Amino acid sequence: MIVLLFRLLIFVAMVMLLYTIYKYWINPNRKLEVAREKKDFFFLDEPDNIKKNFLMTYKGFIFEGEKYLGTTEDSFDVLNISIHAHYPGELKGLERKDLYFMEEEVLIRYPYATIEWKHPIDKLLIKK
Repeated sequence: MIVLLFRLLIFVAMVMLLYTIYKYWINPNRKLEVAREKKDFFFLDEPDNIKKNFLMTYKGFIFEGEKYLGTTEDSFDVLNISIHAHYPGELKGLERKDLYFMEEEVLIRYPYATIEWKHPIDKLLIKK
């Protein structure tokens, strides 16, 4: 009887270990960190949750975007997005074309939005 309970306990522990590994593997924050280390682009967002900011990484830099809801002709949608860098002192090597690429990626997800970059990134953009 004790042997059966011990085997059951070991089985439950192994299932819990596998579940923990699976949850770690699919964690979007881990994917964001891996993309940052590889200097790839990754966009982490919950499009249904307007109150939650999105994160994106590109060339090893992490950016956070604040979404603001507004009205279009037909519906409520995200109309303003304010993006800032997490570590603005480490933006060496970031070019204007990189900012335009990130703007395009954001506009794919939020087509009605106008994007405002916060300091010091706004100094790099061409103002019309």
